[in-house]
Amino acid sequence: MAEPVGLQEGLVIAGHGRHVWIETPQGRKVICHARGKKSQTVVGDQVLWQASQDEGTIEKVLPRRNLLYRQDEIRTKSFAANIDQVLIVLGAEPEFSDGQLSRALIAAAAQDIAVLIVLNKRDLGGLFEAAWQRLTPYRAMDYPVLATAFKPLSQGASEPDVPDDTASLRARLSGKTSLVLGPSGAGKSSLINLWVPQAQVLTQEISQALQAGKHTTTSTTLYWLDANKQSSLIDSPGFQEFGLHHIAPMDLAKLMPDIHAQAQDCKFYNCSHLHEPGCGVRSAMASDKGPISPVRYKIYGDLFDELSQTRY
Repeated sequence: MAEPVGLQEGLVIAGHGRHVWIETPQGRKVICHARGKKSQTVVGDQVLWQASQDEGTIEKVLPRRNLLYRQDEIRTKSFAANIDQVLIVLGAEPEFSDGQLSRALIAAAAQDIAVLIVLNKRDLGGLFEAAWQRLTPYRAMDYPVLATAFKPLSQGASEPDVPDDTASLRARLSGKTSLVLGPSGAGKSSLINLWVPQAQVLTQEISQALQAGKHTTTSTTLYWLDANKQSSLIDSPGFQEFGLHHIAPMDLAKLMPDIHAQAQDCKFYNCSHLHEPGCGVRSAMASDKGPISPVRYKIYGDLFDELSQTRY
């Protein structure tokens, strides 16, 4: 069926509640409202919109390549759509959570989205070395893990043994739409400000346009990294919880590379990897230096129980 006359294309570059800011192919930015009571648009969406005076109305969300979201018992929270990779920024301090990291990795895997893990605050010496060591299981699973310092080393600080990958990270962002995730205090804002100097000005402009005021930090915003608008960063609020209630418990192992690799040796095809005889995962856990760390296996077991409870 033909679309109504007068519809224009746009990219959602910021959102707050039922209001979004879209950018047209010509670079014009327009405030748009969702038609109906609830907005179904997220940053990264390609939409068709209808102009009305100096604002507009979202009429249709075009098909998405992917959608990264989290879901708990109460609600679903979407981060962004049509992304090429998820950039998970962790800091040497505050201490990051393996559980949060694993949940973000699982959510990305469920949407077949590539991931980059960034350990920031390389300048913190021993704290950084300890955090880097904690990421050993993830490097063993072939997740790319980069070491960065978005702030310069303090005077007199010793150079860490781990090379600085900040320049390499910038190259990995080229030509891609990257969603930046991570807990508060890890350095996401420093990353954005490093490569998007005008980010604060743009954020204030969007805040005024959407009348978001002090709640701007709860919104998600897309920033262009180049004049040709081929590379972008999507900044998202820091998260404390990451619900995975949209994932079936029996699908969990497939989304955790270390568990999935050992599950190939299980005796039963429907093994839960928790109590069955002949389980390849549990056999791998019998070794102190096995391919699955105790921390990761505990995360798997806790998640399996949590997701099983939501089904009843």
